[in-house]
Amino acid sequence: MTTTDGTRGDAVSPTAPTVADVERIAALSDPVVRNLQITQCYSELSRALAARLDGPPANWCTFATWASKQAGQTIRREDLARAFERLFDQSPEGTDAGRTAVASIAEFRAGGDRERIWDAVREALQPTSAFDRASDAVARGNLRVFEEIGREFARLLALPTPDRAIDPTAFASFHESLRPGDPPDGQGRLRQAFTAYAAALHEGDRKARAELMLLANLAIGFHEQTRLQPQIAEALDAPFEEPVKLRRDLLARLLSLHAGLAFRLALELVPGRATSLTEVLDDLDRLVKQIAHEAITELLITLTLPGEVLRLGRDVPGAFPADLEAIDNPDLSALLGSIDPTRDSTAGSGAEDWSMLAERIHFIADFFRVYQERPTLLSDPFTAEQVAVIKSGGRPPGRL
Repeated sequence: MTTTDGTRGDAVSPTAPTVADVERIAALSDPVVRNLQITQCYSELSRALAARLDGPPANWCTFATWASKQAGQTIRREDLARAFERLFDQSPEGTDAGRTAVASIAEFRAGGDRERIWDAVREALQPTSAFDRASDAVARGNLRVFEEIGREFARLLALPTPDRAIDPTAFASFHESLRPGDPPDGQGRLRQAFTAYAAALHEGDRKARAELMLLANLAIGFHEQTRLQPQIAEALDAPFEEPVKLRRDLLARLLSLHAGLAFRLALELVPGRATSLTEVLDDLDRLVKQIAHEAITELLITLTLPGEVLRLGRDVPGAFPADLEAIDNPDLSALLGSIDPTRDSTAGSGAEDWSMLAERIHFIADFFRVYQERPTLLSDPFTAEQVAVIKSGGRPPGRL
């Protein structure tokens, strides 16, 4: 249980979500409602596993809770339009191209109201179709990970645990049900992770238990990020998948402003005809795509945690906890050696290109290691009132 200050209390251990719970949530068709329930389910899985351990508090579901909550902003398209407008206004190249477009359009109507034309241009610039595609890609990734890994956590937590340790026969059956091999098709990393979790349940040495937990967390993180690669790349590339349809949207908005002006522009913008105006709008279209890409990237590389916001393009802040400063576990050492080029330092952990798996997993390796023992991560992602609405299949009002 988590107290109001985010630390673990000693009340009754929480009931773990079941496989049926995971399957019911995964079957929801509304991506917004589904994401909210996925986030809450991760929180409950996280807390159920943490309750069985003496520490450290953070398991993979703990980190997944906050990642899923962050993904919800993109799925709900929150802040994307505001981020685009801010980045466009901050771009000298973008604003210059916009003014050039307004001036070129105004030439087609004597005494044209440039302010109203500018308003029409700004409305036409919004890359809503790109944001829709990014939202859909993130929602599919959120579901893909949950219906596989969330289900396996629910299965693990349902295994009998006499004397705290998982029953060996039951665990052997669970282990064998996971496919051997590397991701994205194999589940060898999940086998490694859940074996480490099972060992951590009855490990008496604090440092050894911390290393087993980090091994488990990172093995799942590596599996997860490999599986997510197509959806992450798709979300980031969404603005470039097709034209922003700037010309069509601009003509529609100018039609309500001045039909004669819209008609003259339509003649000027006939497909296949190269004019000075088409060159201006094509240049603006290119900039819109680039700035939309920056807006989507900004949201995807931001992670809001209790009490702080991480920018994933910067090095992980903070230091490794004492139990994880030096690594003794040979399996963990081998995994870190394969995914963390600066193994005993957070220097260089910032991911310059979030579409690159190697850069993402480098950041995640240091992030999990630095934050694993922070009890605030077990805080509730939603208020009790919000949880009641979420579990009833609704979307709570206000900021989530």
